[in-house]
Amino acid sequence: MTRQRSTQTMKPATAAKKLGVHLDATPDEFRAGLVSRDELDALQADPPEWLRELRRNGPHPRQVVADRLGVSISGLARAEITEPLTTAQIAALKEEQPEWLRRERGTRADAQREEARLRAERSGKRRDNPVGG
Repeated sequence: MTRQRSTQTMKPATAAKKLGVHLDATPDEFRAGLVSRDELDALQADPPEWLRELRRNGPHPRQVVADRLGVSISGLARAEITEPLTTAQIAALKEEQPEWLRRERGTRADAQREEARLRAERSGKRRDNPVGG
């Protein structure tokens, strides 16, 4: 006898995060209940118009804003950007190039270089000393 698999569900906030959209901008019916894994997969495979519109124009959650600006979420916080931004607002910031944006992009680039250096160093140690590395 095989046991029937239970349906895996998640809160709307988790589903919105996985979809890369701001929860408060989603339709009421999306926010009203749980989202199954199958429903999430269907939304990702064939997004409805509301999801395509949110991904295209926003408002976008912090992670998406940070990625599109090339900064970290911490960088957004340091710049006191706490609200979701639209695609137009992100484009305006990129065009404007305020000092905080240039500084935070540099900070992120430095952090990424350091991470790459540490990864290379760790992988080099493993090759040199496969037993104790």
